[in-house]
Amino acid sequence: MKKYIVMAAIGTTVCLSACKKEFLQQNNPNAVTIENYFKTENDVLLAVNGAYQALRSSNTLGENSGLFTDERSDDTGRNDNQSNAGEPFQFNDFSLLPSNSYLKSHWLALYNSITRSNVILSNIDKVAFANPATKTNYIAEAKFLRALMYFQLVRKWGPVPLVTRQLVTTDEVTAATFRVPEVDVYNQIVADLKDGLNSSLPNFQPTAGIGRVSKAALNAYLGKVYLTMAATLPNNKAENLSNANTYLLAAYNMKAFGNLAEIPYADVFDVAKKTTCKELIFQISYKQGDVNYSSSIAANNQAKGETINSLKVATGIGGNVTLDLINEYEAADSRKDFSVKYANDPIVKDWFITKFRDASTGATLNGYGGNDWILMRYADVILMLAEVNMLQGNDALAIQYLDMVRTRAGMPGYAVSRTNAAYAAAFPTLKLAILHERRVEFAFEHQRWFDLIRNFTATELVTYLKAKPQSAFGIAKLANVTTKDRYFPIPFDEVKLDPVRMYQNPGY
Repeated sequence: MKKYIVMAAIGTTVCLSACKKEFLQQNNPNAVTIENYFKTENDVLLAVNGAYQALRSSNTLGENSGLFTDERSDDTGRNDNQSNAGEPFQFNDFSLLPSNSYLKSHWLALYNSITRSNVILSNIDKVAFANPATKTNYIAEAKFLRALMYFQLVRKWGPVPLVTRQLVTTDEVTAATFRVPEVDVYNQIVADLKDGLNSSLPNFQPTAGIGRVSKAALNAYLGKVYLTMAATLPNNKAENLSNANTYLLAAYNMKAFGNLAEIPYADVFDVAKKTTCKELIFQISYKQGDVNYSSSIAANNQAKGETINSLKVATGIGGNVTLDLINEYEAADSRKDFSVKYANDPIVKDWFITKFRDASTGATLNGYGGNDWILMRYADVILMLAEVNMLQGNDALAIQYLDMVRTRAGMPGYAVSRTNAAYAAAFPTLKLAILHERRVEFAFEHQRWFDLIRNFTATELVTYLKAKPQSAFGIAKLANVTTKDRYFPIPFDEVKLDPVRMYQNPGY
């Protein structure tokens, strides 16, 4: 009896084919069963490549996944709550329903990606490797990708099902369908990332390996995970901050440049420099001019009447930007001029995103851009070090890190900025100054929502958001925000599987 593995939300389910011969072939004769697939090192490599490929999806971490992050925040949104924008509009409007189909797709895609890693890890021992280090590295890559997905899940939903092996039967899937405490999920993420540090992965990938994990990326993500744990879990705050500092410093000390100011901000997003920019730590690779593997973010964000992003002719607004973000940029901040522009078309008069550009002929008139999607870069490491030191009471050192990023942007240091009445009023604490710097530095890079939920409790977040003027937020209603919005609702279909063990988040 042959078994064919089918991807499911949490694991894999099994379809058993009939043993009886039939004149009509009921099973795909070209299908490769999982138990028969893993035979050579190349088979494992292809499976690992497939696990990386899952990152590209707009339902996981790809460039077009901002619906689940930026559009949940105060940076972007939608000015259309009708027609096909109805369900997406729920994210920014804080009216998200458990039945939202986009939410369900996000959940399923994250778990399907985890399944790809689990299949590799559960079958890799079947293959004999000429060099044991190759096997260790593939294991490290699969665990890293699994950790990335669980880091998304635990921050967005809180307690979630935790599966670390291939599930073969429906009974196994059913048994694994229950939410575990956040701390257990974080502990698994940490364990997966630390295992990678015991591999022979390089500190940075060579040009041919860009898009694959490195030890610099592992250290940087460990730092971010520990920082998030310190900010969101009730216990071991001091220990988690200490660990965050340790791993962030390890990543920082691996850098191949002197001062951040040596790397112009525009270079970070320059398609021609994406393989040589020393600030980049981990990115999703896209291929310019390729109909299947190109980037669409430049063309998607271009407004009607504009040509700055792409040669593709735009017909709409492009990426929506809230006036709240526009107002937060300080005067003379070069990042504003690079990241956003006001479109003054007879039909479209609004701010749009210009941070991601590929108007070269290589991208063609179809907008098949070559932008890579950056998931981790050194400005992030530096500002996380500022945040860690601020939380540890080392304000002087925190300000040094903060000023590294401000200097690169051509802005005065924190001490001088504090003498500016407008700056001091807008950011009266070092915490708010760092949060501000992260906002303008990483605008539209899918960081803002995570920064908000890391820096504020649910109650504080409601207060912070409701203090903003509605007029600067668009048509999404700030009055809708409540403490329930700290987490997404568990998709309705998942709760139905087991209403007790897959309980709904409060308020939904």
